[in-house]
Amino acid sequence: MTSRYGLEIRAATAADAPGLAELLTEAGQASAGRVIATRLEALRQGPGTVLIAQEWGPPSGVIALHWYPSLLEDRPVAQVTLLLVGQDSRRRGIGRLLVKAAAQAARSAGCGALEMALAEAGAAMQGFCAATGFAESGARFTRSLRRQS
Repeated sequence: MTSRYGLEIRAATAADAPGLAELLTEAGQASAGRVIATRLEALRQGPGTVLIAQEWGPPSGVIALHWYPSLLEDRPVAQVTLLLVGQDSRRRGIGRLLVKAAAQAARSAGCGALEMALAEAGAAMQGFCAATGFAESGARFTRSLRRQS
């Protein structure tokens, strides 16, 4: 999709699953490569995309987004549900490039807005969101659909 200084931004494939598993494990979200491959395939079938940033070796970063129709908007809304850049690759503009590529993919899908739905938004993430054009827009609450033991 995009290439800059040896960095390629492209759609993730099942072949990227082991590298994505490493990246997620580094962030405290351990999953087996085969599980990630299955999830990537399911996401590929739905309304959305997963993009990776890759220089050499495993992915340096990943962004996942989904789009959906809304009663509040004329056009579908794209929602970023995962944005992760590896510890050694941070502060180099990779997150910004991933957001730019995600916005481009959302526009191509006919979306009118891009929102960030991240579980925890510390001060650094809030600063990143502001620097990449996002505006704060209310609180987010979640509820598990599984029985609590």
